Amino acid sequence: MVQTRAQAAAEKKRSMLPAKTDQGEQPQGIRKHRSTTRLQKRPPLKALTASTGRKPSRTVTKTKLKTGDATYRKRDTKRPLDALNRDPDVLQDQLRPSLQVPPAKDALHRPAIGSNDICEPIAFWATQGRWPQGYFRPDILPDISDVERLLARSKSISFPRTPTTSVATPSDQKPREEKSAPYRDARYATLLGTKGSFMTASNLGIVDACRTFIKTSLEANHAVPKDSLFRDDVFISTCQNLQGKNEARVIQDITRLIVPSAENLATFGAAHLDILAESVNEGWNNSVPLTGIRPQPDYSVGFRREAFTDDQLKKLSPFIGNFLSGDQSFFMGTYYMYFPFLTCEVQCGDEELNVADRQNAHSMTLAARAVVELFRLAKREDEVHRQLLAFSISHDDCSVRIYGCYPVLDGKKTEYHRHPIHRFDFTALEGKEKWTAYRFTKNIYEVWMPQHFRKICAVIDQLPSNLSFSVSSLSEKGGSRRLGESRFMTVGS
Repeated sequence: MVQTRAQAAAEKKRSMLPAKTDQGEQPQGIRKHRSTTRLQKRPPLKALTASTGRKPSRTVTKTKLKTGDATYRKRDTKRPLDALNRDPDVLQDQLRPSLQVPPAKDALHRPAIGSNDICEPIAFWATQGRWPQGYFRPDILPDISDVERLLARSKSISFPRTPTTSVATPSDQKPREEKSAPYRDARYATLLGTKGSFMTASNLGIVDACRTFIKTSLEANHAVPKDSLFRDDVFISTCQNLQGKNEARVIQDITRLIVPSAENLATFGAAHLDILAESVNEGWNNSVPLTGIRPQPDYSVGFRREAFTDDQLKKLSPFIGNFLSGDQSFFMGTYYMYFPFLTCEVQCGDEELNVADRQNAHSMTLAARAVVELFRLAKREDEVHRQLLAFSISHDDCSVRIYGCYPVLDGKKTEYHRHPIHRFDFTALEGKEKWTAYRFTKNIYEVWMPQHFRKICAVIDQLPSNLSFSVSSLSEKGGSRRLGESRFMTVGS
């Protein structure tokens, strides 16, 4: 059929109109523009700049890390003090209860909500985040802040995923060269000073009773071994054979003649020494560190676990933790030695005795610190002020140095100082003083140690027995540690 011009024009016009769709849908092939409310609400960059007076930066976080955060460092940045100290004492500043509760120290001074709540102290603590007023007697119990600070600390142990070809040294025993390397730096004495440990005497010095003990100990006339390398007829040959020899040889031949073995003396009849434990070249893995270096004395003496009663061990348990799995405590050296009090280091060569002195100063500080912290728990710290709490002996193939360590207390502040007791050459004057150190050490075992032990036990007995503690592990990642939950609980609950 032939269309007219009018019909063709009308049909063309209809084809140009959009097709009708149901429910307002767009024709197929045409996508409706999607509006974004978030973008519409964001002001333009120029408007934002005009209103705030500054330009927003996408690098705020990065800039803050570079300029504002003092702890930001590149991964491989080298810190000069890291070689001597990793500063685990930062832990003291990072200890925080995991529960969002008020500090325990302040809790003692806040009023209780009601008298009925005091009957259920655990429920009161759980709901209020503090203990009821009057629940503790400050004149008898230690400050909670001191208690929490002394709680045992778990140490995470990581093992390599892939075996190595090098020979691994046990964690409790490092090679002699490795363990003494940090102490060869003369700055280590300065580092100890920053931790409150000084290799010098204080202006106050030690008490007169300690001076009297030193005098009588140096003059003591204890029996000495009859057949030994220090016997008069072989003494000169012994000294000549040791000239130029290394530490291992010196330790093998004469160390037991300078510092007698406590356990050997107990074996041969000194029954009162059965309470002592000794270690030989073992790291003090169970001691809370003072610096980034772990002490590893050539010889040390402390008290064995069996020296304490079950009740005493129960009272110490919150501060000892799981000692067999490596928990760290202020009161331990190795996992089997409590309250160490004597250390010995052997070094040979020019100026090497200074290295031994630094090693001993470090170990003595931890030993004295254990006693100070225990007495502070019982609020009897004044009893150890300026008292000799630990001893050390440094020697080589001919010389001996004997020191004592004592605390100087000023309120909460504690400094540890070294008292020079005696230094001498035991090869001089045909060995006139060859038994001096031996007799002095025996006097420590015979006279000083029993009194020291009785004082420690008396303080432990004074600690409250109706409280125990639940302490979660300390996690250690990237050099930072955080105290987990710690809380008081009544025994038997």
